[in-house]
Amino acid sequence: MKVLIPSALRSYTAATRVEAEGDTLGALLSDLDRRHPGIRFRVVDEQERLRPHMRVFINGRAIHDLSQPVQAADDVAIVMALSGG
Repeated sequence: MKVLIPSALRSYTAATRVEAEGDTLGALLSDLDRRHPGIRFRVVDEQERLRPHMRVFINGRAIHDLSQPVQAADDVAIVMALSGG
């Protein structure tokens, strides 16, 4: 499936959209890391949770759980949250 990559992580992929496979969000991110080493660590922390500044959307719905099932037809977007004041 195609995964939208935020501009801050494109140094890992050199592309806006990349291919990855998996039956869960966690497996998808692991496959993404296999294809583009180092990217998963920027999205997932050492406790296997999404980092606080990262958001993942599947078909427009925010997902917080790495065990969330994904399908080949799903639209997956990794987004960096904005902060400031």
